[in-house]
Amino acid sequence: MMSPKTKKTSTQEKSYEKAYAELQEIVTKLESGGPSLEEALALYERGRVLAKACAELLDKAELRIRKLGSAPEAEKPDETKEDD
Repeated sequence: MMSPKTKKTSTQEKSYEKAYAELQEIVTKLESGGPSLEEALALYERGRVLAKACAELLDKAELRIRKLGSAPEAEKPDETKEDD
């Protein structure tokens, strides 16, 4: 099993889905009570990094959505317009 310290993939390279899935695995391991204290601390630290990365990705997505919602009407695709 790969410890959190040996993971080479940075959180910036991960998609939200992959980062969130890894975070869920960490939570499950920590809740099981199985890891040693040292491993639990390493998992906790990795979980904090992943949680921050997920929050940043969600913030970026929200900003993109807000920008799309506030784009001038001329720039928005007009889906209600029918071709004559």
